[in-house]
Amino acid sequence: MTRTSVFSTTTRFLGALVGSLVLIVVIWSLFLLAFPDIGPIIGRTPIDVFEFLVSGSDASSQRSAIFDDLWITLGDTGIGFVTGMVAAIGVAAVFVMFRPAAQTFMPLAMLLRSVPLVAMTPLITMIVGRGPACVAVMGGIIVFFPALVMIMTGLNNAPRQISDVITAYGGTRFTTMRMASLPSAVPALFAAAKVSVPGAMIGATVSEWLGTNKGLGASLQQALPAAAYDELWASVVVITVSSIVLYAVVGVIENIVLARMGTEPT
Repeated sequence: MTRTSVFSTTTRFLGALVGSLVLIVVIWSLFLLAFPDIGPIIGRTPIDVFEFLVSGSDASSQRSAIFDDLWITLGDTGIGFVTGMVAAIGVAAVFVMFRPAAQTFMPLAMLLRSVPLVAMTPLITMIVGRGPACVAVMGGIIVFFPALVMIMTGLNNAPRQISDVITAYGGTRFTTMRMASLPSAVPALFAAAKVSVPGAMIGATVSEWLGTNKGLGASLQQALPAAAYDELWASVVVITVSSIVLYAVVGVIENIVLARMGTEPT
């Protein structure tokens, strides 16, 4: 792909995300209009959130407090994302190289995924505490399972001819994985990353809500009983926009990397 083609693809990708953001705002406004009982006590419109964060008399201090919590949540998102993706890549590689392991442990993994994270939180916090380890475990669980399935699919799609040639020249399973399966799975890796980034943000928020008592997740927990609905809606908006921005960053990197590899983005 040429630079012009990469730029065009990236522009279309970002344009679609902006369109999605606009659609969310429209649906949000229509929802409040359709259910007037929600507001004005509880519900907040996009204009209300804009005033709270930008144009209100106390907007500066309110925005600073939310952004301080956002940096904590972004750090927790990074921890959960990296933990889940690294674990998914490692386990997927083992499952592809050793089929009996996949047949034995994949059902157990899916069974674990079916247990609600909220139900596992007390056990997780009891074992690893309420610090970064809690964030890594809870965020990693949310990221791990969808990424595992997508990465395994990508690894299994390696061209059979290349694998046969490597084996014929005495290559081991690890050599085949490194030289054939992993390069062919790069599009699947990016697809898993794009799906996992919003999941990592959700995992960070949940871990803060139930585990660490820091960041935007803790702010949401404190805002609900205090009836601080302006802060509640503003925090939700910041989390949503941050998830879209992170998704966009991964998508742009995907376009650049796959263009250098001569592969079309997924």
